[in-house]
Amino acid sequence: MNKAFSLIAALLTSTVAPALAQQARTPERRAEAIVAKMTLAEKASQLINSSPAIPRLNLPDYQWWSEALHGFAFQPHATNFPEPIGLAASFNAPLIKQVAAAIAVEGIEAGNAKVAAGTPLDVGAGRTYWSPNINIFRDPRWGRGQETYGEDPFLTARMGVAYITGLQGPNPDAPTIIATPKHFAVHSGPESTRHSANVTVSLHDLRDTYLPAFRAAVIEGRAGSVMCAYSAINGQPACANTFLMQDTLRNAWGFKGVVVSDCGAVRDISSAHKYAPDGVAGAALAIRAGMDIECATESLFDRDSFGQSLKYVNAVKSGKLSVVELDRAVVRGLAGRIKLGLLDTVHTPAPTPSMINSPEHRALALAVAEQAMVLLKNDGVLPLGERTLKVAVVGPLADSRRVMRGNYTIRETSDLPSILDGLKAAMPRVQFTYTPAGASLSDGDVVPTSALQTEDGKPGVTVHYYPFTADGKPAPVSLMEKFMRAMTAKPADTPSTTRIEPLINYEVFTQPLLPDGGRVVASGYLVPKISGTYRVGLRTITGSFKFADKPEIVIQNGFNPSVMPVFQTVELEAGKRYPFSAGMQVPALHFGELDWQRVSNQPDVDLAAAARGADAIIAVVGINSTLESEESSIKLPGFDGGDRTSLDLPADQLQLLMAAKATGKPLIVINMSGSAINLDWAKANANAIIQAWYPGEAGGAAVGRVVAGLANPAGRLPVTFYQDVAQLPPIENYAMKGRTYRYFEGKPVYRFGDGLSYTRFSYGPLSIKPLGNSMSDGIVVETEVTNTGRRAGDEVTQVYLTFPAAPGVPKIALRGFQRLSLAPGEKRRAKFDLSPRELSTVSPEGQIQVLAGRYTVHVGGGQPGSDRTGQSRAFAVKASSVLPD
Repeated sequence: MNKAFSLIAALLTSTVAPALAQQARTPERRAEAIVAKMTLAEKASQLINSSPAIPRLNLPDYQWWSEALHGFAFQPHATNFPEPIGLAASFNAPLIKQVAAAIAVEGIEAGNAKVAAGTPLDVGAGRTYWSPNINIFRDPRWGRGQETYGEDPFLTARMGVAYITGLQGPNPDAPTIIATPKHFAVHSGPESTRHSANVTVSLHDLRDTYLPAFRAAVIEGRAGSVMCAYSAINGQPACANTFLMQDTLRNAWGFKGVVVSDCGAVRDISSAHKYAPDGVAGAALAIRAGMDIECATESLFDRDSFGQSLKYVNAVKSGKLSVVELDRAVVRGLAGRIKLGLLDTVHTPAPTPSMINSPEHRALALAVAEQAMVLLKNDGVLPLGERTLKVAVVGPLADSRRVMRGNYTIRETSDLPSILDGLKAAMPRVQFTYTPAGASLSDGDVVPTSALQTEDGKPGVTVHYYPFTADGKPAPVSLMEKFMRAMTAKPADTPSTTRIEPLINYEVFTQPLLPDGGRVVASGYLVPKISGTYRVGLRTITGSFKFADKPEIVIQNGFNPSVMPVFQTVELEAGKRYPFSAGMQVPALHFGELDWQRVSNQPDVDLAAAARGADAIIAVVGINSTLESEESSIKLPGFDGGDRTSLDLPADQLQLLMAAKATGKPLIVINMSGSAINLDWAKANANAIIQAWYPGEAGGAAVGRVVAGLANPAGRLPVTFYQDVAQLPPIENYAMKGRTYRYFEGKPVYRFGDGLSYTRFSYGPLSIKPLGNSMSDGIVVETEVTNTGRRAGDEVTQVYLTFPAAPGVPKIALRGFQRLSLAPGEKRRAKFDLSPRELSTVSPEGQIQVLAGRYTVHVGGGQPGSDRTGQSRAFAVKASSVLPD
């Protein structure tokens, strides 16, 4: 028996003990053991976002690049939630956490499908999501401000932490997804100079405005990754910036996770900033500063990334980078993958049933879209309710679908409900008459399958794939070389593949049918259901479009896919078949849309006719996420390179609003944008205004339900709506003086925090108590909120502080918020704990401090002095204190 027990003990020791020992080792120790077995070249290969497998070490391929800004970005049917600026307008952090958790579920399913299909290096296959964008929307001209949570550091921090914890799950040490807040730091336009700009910013503005949300993301949200930006800050490129990466992120905040570069930012260190003499030296500086994974844009076009990892080998061999520094970066990246469980488990197939755009997630998309709606004005015309009315619906975005989705998503939108559809669904007794507007900058929807036929009458289009013919030249050694060759390369005479596809709407980073590039030609018939004047054309990088009886349109838009469609204006008859062909060059990146828009040749006449028998007019106006966008080649009135040069509506849309007002009928304006629009005219002349943002797949239904009164709006502006860019400093100036509600001295059209409801709320007296032994330890603020109206509704209770007079102190600052749902007559106690950091301000020298002196706290539905009721009360802090960075 003793021998038997000894044998069992020995077996247990040889099998169970090593497994337990491996479990006991930290991810960092496990990573160190694996990295110790790698060659120099193998280590270097793991520093690029497309990290190749090392079979002898049982290390699989891994793709670090995935996007999940407001939906999983690489699945065309993933649930599309409102653009982040709209998420912020909900002022509902718990709801945003639910959104992020839903996105994680869909992303894992979609990523698993890529791995199961044998394409683990496809963008989107991994579980490291480069979201959220927590930069501060300091200037409304910035084209990517739509991706952020607005202009306020406190709101951005709370939304960012909610999103990060929703993505990563309850255990940040074993996350479901690794979130990557970006772009660290200060990054907020202009787009045209982002690769080369040297941003001068004070220590005060860094710690007061640009860094707090990142600090919260790392310390509270425990984000597993951070992305460094393109620009240089105070002379050092962000990805080689020792103050940001070492002094602040690693040392002051104790960040232990993975730093990834923005795509191409390492190349910029030498090529754009001239901070290093060559790419090898620039890469070494980034690793030494604390970067761990380089996003090489080349990886979109070549899985070997044109040998991008070789520079890290050369950096070590030339003495620019030590092996210890190299190993540190590789270990951090590998430890992140270990924490995700990717080295312990095998990817499983997508669950059945699929959760991608599941009923639960569609319901969540509608709920958050409703909460994002901001009612800015209402003289009583809303809600329309179920009265028997006749309503004229006008405007270039009234029947638009693509505008709903926002950027950083490939969500298929051709069949999603428009605002017109949402209005009809919400109010079936109302007679809606839709009148197309004249041509506008925001035109363009993907032509749906229902309007396309193949040559033999089947739904969809016939698509031919032509690979490029060999030209005898050496293989491209750079991204630009490959792209430029694709612009002019000759495709083969015979297609390699021909198949029927439902529509022309391509946004894919890898093209398995044309892995080395080529030309895609789609042909068929356009078959409209409604007769009228249409703008029809192609949105692509390089290509052409032709109706059989019209001149060919040749399109040369440059590298970035943030381009507008090129249109022809044609008269089309319902049911008639119009033959066309559309060709698109594919430099591995396959991008193209067949777009159209029905327009009016006489919009003022048509509007007047529609208004004669109408009881009200709903005008849907605004811009779209292509006009305001990431770095692009667009140069149009009011827009330049992705940024805006004016806050005004396009001139034709303002003229439409004026014509609608001239009819004498009540005017309801619905504005769609990802940034502040000058609504001064509408504020003075419209009867109601709704700011709808880019509200996602359920946006049409949400607008309809709000107009009908089926949903009671309570969204608030997360940005100031200025009247003109002349009220602001130049966009190139990163100083916060004169910007955002905290430092702006002028009169805005609408203020940060503004928003109305269909009901009313009142506030009881404030109670203020110390959170600890004294007020300098923080305070507890309480009040009673009552719904005094006749409708159930939400109130966004906001807490603002004014501070003792001192240099560097903002005029006012948001320090708390809660979204409360109250039935008519219901009362609710609202309680806010304000920590010393919430009481703090930043001195001109950058010291974070709680000042001694008199403070005033205001709690209400908006800023003090707004039309919303609220309560204010003063308190005093007796002794100053200094807080850590």
